[in-house]
Parts: sequence; structure tokens; C-alpha cells
Amino acid sequence: MKDPRTTDLARMLVRYCTKVKPGDKVLVEAFDIPPDFTVELVRQIAEAGGLPFVSTYHQPVLRALYCAATEAQMQAIGEVEKARMAQMQCYIGVRGTHNISELSDVPSERMKLYEKHWWHPVHSELRVKKTRWVVLRWPHPSMAQAAGMSTEAFEDFYFRVCVGVDYARMAEAMKPLHALMDKTDRVRITGPGTDLTFRKKDIPTVPCSGEVNVPDGEMFTCPVRDSVNGVIQFNCETLYRGTIFNGIRLVFKEGKIIEATAGGDTEKLNAILDADEGARYIGEWSLAFNPHILKPMKDILFDEKIAGSFHLTPGQAYEEADNGNRSQVHWDMVCIQRPEYGGGEIYFDDVLIRKDGLFTLPELQGLNPDSLGAG
Repeated sequence: MKDPRTTDLARMLVRYCTKVKPGDKVLVEAFDIPPDFTVELVRQIAEAGGLPFVSTYHQPVLRALYCAATEAQMQAIGEVEKARMAQMQCYIGVRGTHNISELSDVPSERMKLYEKHWWHPVHSELRVKKTRWVVLRWPHPSMAQAAGMSTEAFEDFYFRVCVGVDYARMAEAMKPLHALMDKTDRVRITGPGTDLTFRKKDIPTVPCSGEVNVPDGEMFTCPVRDSVNGVIQFNCETLYRGTIFNGIRLVFKEGKIIEATAGGDTEKLNAILDADEGARYIGEWSLAFNPHILKPMKDILFDEKIAGSFHLTPGQAYEEADNGNRSQVHWDMVCIQRPEYGGGEIYFDDVLIRKDGLFTLPELQGLNPDSLGAG
């Protein structure tokens, strides 16, 4: 029997997130997801008057492709994909995987070719900047396993955090934080193993309430490129290029990561940060507040929205909040500041605005979990 929640999700992606209009060309990229949901997306796009284009992918096939790739091959694929993306007005990417470590043994030099010639020019430079887009994961059992939940319980959680959030209410509650962050210059973050400072003067702030990522619930900006100083200790596992990294610690001087450790994966971590000059500078900083997401599950589209967390991103800056940093890397690293994760404080221009994961200023408390419908 068809799950009605999938119809609700497809309708939200088409009507609310990408706002498909008659005549819009819409590219759907489906990675290891049930064909029935791809079919539902095609139907919803067509009902909105859009023109659906579909590509389906399987992670084991992509792994084989990446492992066999030559630079000329990746350049050719990138050119083909750019030509197609240039014709699109909207993009919906639904990404599932049966094995979160499927790409873990792809040689790093091959992944760099993919990122340089395919991912970066097609997605970072074209899709993100030129289309109305949304990306999300699909709740396979592998995600349930990573979250430490049964498949049924995880599916219930998934649809609650994706479709069950009142994003219009969240958008209204974000307005005071948006105004405050826009006028803030100096930021300081403290916590266990962390004392980090940076400036953000004149760099825009972008509210995210369900229009480009699902699930959503964050406010992002970017540090002035050479202003980051101090040390940060992350307390969430992070999955990048098929490897799960634990305990990442970064030391900054005048914006640059001068020391990076991650236990037994320190060498891999530094290889990624040495991909290009921009990979050792920060391209994004964000506060998160989805009330239903409370613990990491090694999936960044969920983890970067954890209530009471923030993330800091080595690599490419977004055009909407641009500090000029350019890189083929964009790696969101998450730190939770709720008491059970060690707590922490965030200061704007020497004023405490969040402590132990809860906003302290009265005008910001509408973004705390109780106000956004947690429970």
C-alpha cells in the first residue's frame, strides 16, 4: 500500500521548496531510492506544469566509475552535465544509500577528479547559483542503523522532521536572529576544547526554513576569510568521501587551518584539507535549530540542523554569504552545545546570545525547541 506521507513529501518538494511553475524544466536526480517515489515526483512536477527530467544512480556503479576515472573522462562528464544543468530552472536531488561507506575505498586522487571536474562546476558553480533547488536523503535501513533506530521508528522520525515541521512558523521566528546576525561583527565560540573568534562584518546572513534543504532549520553566514583565530574541538562524527571522522580538532591562525587532527584519520583529514588553498579556510558558519533533530546520525543534511548545534565549514563559500573563499571542498563539521554534549557559549559583539544550546535573548527564544514544537 502506498504511504501517503511520500505524496505529502513530493508535493512539498515541488510546490513549497522549488516552487515549480508552468514550463519550468526540473531535473530530478535519484540516488538509490525507490522507483515509486521518483514516479511520484514526476507526477507532482507534471501536475504543477513543470517538465520533469530524470537521472537515476546507484552508489556501487558510481564507485566503479570514480575508481576507473581519468581526468579527461571526468572533464567530459562535467561538460555534459553542465550543459544539461544550464537548461534547468529547478533541481530536486534525492539521495539514498544502502551502505554509507560505499565510497570509502575510492582513491583520494580519483575523488578529487570527480569533485574538481564534475561536482564543483556543475553543482557548486551552476546548480546552487542558477536554479531553485532542494536536496534531501531517503530513509533507507542504512540511515536507521547509523541513527541507532529500527527502520520503522526511523521512518516515522524522518517524515516528522521533514514534513512535520511548521516551516512558516520557523521562518517568522528566525527574523530577529537574522537582523541580529546581519549587524554583528565579532563572534566568539567557547566550549570544551574550543575557544574560537572571528569577524563577519558586512557578510550577509541567510535564513533557511525548508526551501533548499529538507529537513531544514538553520541560519548561515560566513567569517571574514582571514579573521578566524583559535581552536575548535568538534563532538560529532562526520562522514566525508565515505570515511567517518571522529574528534576533529582544528587550530586557526589568521583564517588558515594550521593544525588538523582526527585520531587515526589525521592523514586522510589533512589530505582533504590540502586539496587546494581554499580548503584550509572557512566558507560557512551556521546556527541550527530543527526542534526534532537532537543527535548526530552521520548524515550532514540532518546533523547540520541539530537543535543547539552549529557547524563550521572548511572550503567553498556560498555566493549568498560570500567571503571570497574558493575550493572544491565544502565540508560541514558539526558541534553540539547542549549540556549532554558538554555545553558551550556563543557571543555576538561580547553579548551572550546562546548558552548550552538555548538562545538566551528574549527576542531569540522563539527558536528554542519548546517554542518550535519539540516533543
